[in-house]
Amino acid sequence: MKLITSRDNPQLKTWRRLAQETTAYRKVGQFWLEGDHLCRAAVERGMQPLQVVMCETFFEEQGPRWESLSAPLFVLPDALFASLSGLESPARMGFVMPWTTAKSVLPDLMTVVLDRLQDAGNVGTILRCASAFGFRQVLAIKGTAALWSPKVLRAGMGAHFGLHLVESVSEADVATLRIPVLTTSSHEGPFLHELQKNGDLPRLCAWVFGHEGQGVSDSLMNLASHRVRISQPGGEESLNVGTAAAICLHASATTLF
Repeated sequence: MKLITSRDNPQLKTWRRLAQETTAYRKVGQFWLEGDHLCRAAVERGMQPLQVVMCETFFEEQGPRWESLSAPLFVLPDALFASLSGLESPARMGFVMPWTTAKSVLPDLMTVVLDRLQDAGNVGTILRCASAFGFRQVLAIKGTAALWSPKVLRAGMGAHFGLHLVESVSEADVATLRIPVLTTSSHEGPFLHELQKNGDLPRLCAWVFGHEGQGVSDSLMNLASHRVRISQPGGEESLNVGTAAAICLHASATTLF
C-alpha cells in the first residue's frame, strides 16, 4: 500500500484527468471506474485493474476485502480523493482500468445502434437495458457521447463489461449487419405492440436510437426493415430516448419470433 498526500503528485494528476475529462481514456489508454459497486462488477466479469485507489476511511473499513487483487493499492486522505471525482457525490474508491477500443463490428449479434446521442445518462441507461435484455453489441455513431466516459460508466452500472462496444462507427458499418435493422419513429410505421401481437417483430435484430432532438438520421432510416411507433395513449408527442429503448429492447427480448 502506498499513501499519497500531495496534491502535486503526478499520479494524482493522471487520475484526475481520467475521472474528469470525458475523452481522456482515448488518449491515455485507461479509464477511471469509480465506486465499489462498479469496481466489484468489473472483478466479477473477470477484469483486473491496473491500480486500486481508496480514501483512508474506506481503506480502514473495507481494505482487506480487496486484498486478493494483484494491482498496486494507493490510499489518499478523504478530501484529496474527493478532489479526483467529477461526480456530485464522490465515491470512496476507484479502479484505473486498461482500455482498448473494439474496432470490428460483429454482423450477427443482437445490436443496439446509438445515432449521435448526446446525453451521458441516456447512453448509460441504454447500455444497461441492452445488457439486461440480451443485446450483446452496441455501435456508437460518431458524435455519440463517449461510451467510456465517467458519467456514462456510472449510468451504465456495470453493463459495459458484458457488451461488445464499438465507437465512431459509420453508417456503412451499420449496413454490414446481417440482421434486420429496426428504427423508432413518432409518426410512421406500425405500432410495436401490433408487431408483437402479429408475430412480425424479429427477436434477432438491431435497434437504432437517434439523437435526442433530431432523431434517427435519414440514411439510417433507409437501412431499416421496420420503422416502428410506440403507442402513447396519453397523448405525449414523444418519449425520452432511454425510455423508448427500454420498451423496444424488452419487446424484442420477449418475443418468440
